[in-house]
Amino acid sequence: MAILTAQARVAGIIGWPVGHSRSPRLHGYWLEKHGIDGAYIPLPIPPEHFTAAVRGLMYAGFAGANVTIPHKLAAFEVCDTVDETARRAGAVNRLTFRDGKISGSNTDGGGFIANLRAHGVNPAAGPAFLLGAGGGARAIAAALLAEGVAVIVANRTAARAEQLVHDLPGLKMIEWEQRDDVVADHALVINATSLGMEHKEALSLDLSRAAPGTAVADIVYVPLETNLLRDAAARGLRPVEGLGMLLHQAVSAFHGWFGVEPVVDDDLRRFVAADLLPR
Repeated sequence: MAILTAQARVAGIIGWPVGHSRSPRLHGYWLEKHGIDGAYIPLPIPPEHFTAAVRGLMYAGFAGANVTIPHKLAAFEVCDTVDETARRAGAVNRLTFRDGKISGSNTDGGGFIANLRAHGVNPAAGPAFLLGAGGGARAIAAALLAEGVAVIVANRTAARAEQLVHDLPGLKMIEWEQRDDVVADHALVINATSLGMEHKEALSLDLSRAAPGTAVADIVYVPLETNLLRDAAARGLRPVEGLGMLLHQAVSAFHGWFGVEPVVDDDLRRFVAADLLPR
């Protein structure tokens, strides 16, 4: 057990709920591995207290925080400055506190692309079909567009998809009810909703018409293998789980807060995944 000093650096993960997050386990692994005087803790904060809580963390001396569902859009608004990754996505998943100011960035898109490549999937192999229009989906859409990928989006709440298409020129959208009809036209299918997450409703998507070799990615990582990924594997498609995105997107945040650039390797993946396997 690490013993902190009065100079310890502290960060955490803000969500509501946040009990599903394995970010504390991930960052805790790196903190112990590198012998860092620091801590990374879960921060369950309801939406109505988000802004006040973030400012409180800054004034309490936190180095920063990650942000997860449902706060990524609100995190964008609370920042004094945001970088280009956050500006394009219109959402923030990493907050850094320095000199009484809050800066925001978005590492979700880069983490998603890195995870695809780690699974041998070329993100620019063909058009992508994106389910969702929240903070994670926005970051992924922006990253795919930057790779030159044609992207179509569908969301249960059409108005949010329309706003995303407005904010990211080049995107196209279809109605949620049309989602099964377009699977065959895409080389990459992505679930960026919370559907399929533990204790949530499952995602209904018909993969029977997907072309051979289609990559099916899910940003949900609890459970590690969602129904969508299980169906993709059973059909001989290329499933891409969400855990790798979590691992890759965390690298730059850890470096920024704790001063060490960590590595995503098999030992890390096994350590984090061990907490996701059925008991």
